[in-house]
Amino acid sequence: MACDINSQSPIYRKKRYLTFAIITVITLILPFIRINGNHLFLLNFDQKKLNLLFTSFDMQELYLMPFLLIILFLSVFFMTTLGGRVWCGWSCPQTIFRTIYRDLIETKLLKLRHSINNKQKDPKDGQYIKKTVALLLWAVLAFIAAADFIWYFVPPETFFQYIQDPVNHPIFYGFLIGVTLWLVYDTIILKENFCVYICPYARVQSVMFDEDTIQPVYSEKRGGQIYDEHGVKLWSKPPGEADECTGCEACVRICPTHIDIRKGMQLECINCLGCADACVPVMEKFDKPSLISWTSANAEEKSLKTRYIRFRTIAYGIALTIAFVGLMLMGSTKEHMLLNINRTARLYKIINHGKTVENVYTFLFQNTDSEDHKYYFDVDHKGITVQRPREAFLLKAGKKIKKIVILQTTKELVKTNAKDTPIDIKIRAYAKDNPKEITIYRETVFFFPKISVLEKHRH
Repeated sequence: MACDINSQSPIYRKKRYLTFAIITVITLILPFIRINGNHLFLLNFDQKKLNLLFTSFDMQELYLMPFLLIILFLSVFFMTTLGGRVWCGWSCPQTIFRTIYRDLIETKLLKLRHSINNKQKDPKDGQYIKKTVALLLWAVLAFIAAADFIWYFVPPETFFQYIQDPVNHPIFYGFLIGVTLWLVYDTIILKENFCVYICPYARVQSVMFDEDTIQPVYSEKRGGQIYDEHGVKLWSKPPGEADECTGCEACVRICPTHIDIRKGMQLECINCLGCADACVPVMEKFDKPSLISWTSANAEEKSLKTRYIRFRTIAYGIALTIAFVGLMLMGSTKEHMLLNINRTARLYKIINHGKTVENVYTFLFQNTDSEDHKYYFDVDHKGITVQRPREAFLLKAGKKIKKIVILQTTKELVKTNAKDTPIDIKIRAYAKDNPKEITIYRETVFFFPKISVLEKHRH
């Protein structure tokens, strides 16, 4: 039976294309949106900083990254438990790139393919001019996609500076060209083989599926059995009089991963629902609904109501909530300045005929705020004072500075002749113009010599 499946608009295709367009626009626009000079997300290795939710963090604050990765993976797991590989069919860049190249460039623009409803046949040999044009068009789009990817690591304002100076930024150019070439190879040559053979998600998804997972399901009760329990195809059209499947195989021809949904759930299925679209106009000729629907095995085979709230979804929901709350709590503790304190190799220095004891430190300050500040610090010990530096110093936004700091005392802090004594002290560093919000504390030690050493210097 010949079937024309071009006569009616599909149910899911336009929604899927609209989803692709929204994701593409958001992805392209986000790198250009800044609040107080910060991006929504930017992992900038060049400037060694992380922007998250329009807040700037130093690389030393990358303890937030595990939370982001956990949230990413848990979100995918949660999505898979509910809707199968809906990420693959509706959001994955691989699927979006293939749709743009195959459906828009090859089919709609250049007519290399006769119909977007037949994804089994590649363009015929010849037509080299059109194929070259298709390659060039996609190469331009691949370059834009590669640039967009890099914008989340090199902000656009820096990207456009680097791209004008290839001599001084060879690694940047190499990365940009490499990503572009990979996208060309992946989209034009590798195609859906990436989804079927390379992507690890297809291998781990099966352990997340259960009888209530939403996925494309062929109604064997209505359509009839096509494959036996061993996956062997019996016929194209079921022989039973009540079997509604016409055997047109429109659902097979439209599948981008080249599977037959009538065989049951398969790892290669990406939940694009093209098969459901293809079956709609065929069944409407008989005034019947599609034989393929987006539902669960329980709903189709056992006529049970799909349980969206169940142990797996609750567990992933709780884990996601915990990870998100952890991210918010950790992010809210951001310090607007960083300070590392290191002691020199010499424990102390005795001057002024044994009346003064000095300890020397190296303070590494970093201004992680978006504004310039003048910084200074003090010691919580009444007998210890700051001998150097004497005045506050200016540190520009995002910059670091190393300061040699000398703390001294003129008092006998410890009276013992047993050994040199480490005295615990606390350093309070702060911005002179905003000490209430920009203040941090660090602990270190001040070494005080034993009495016999002091006596030697006094005599």
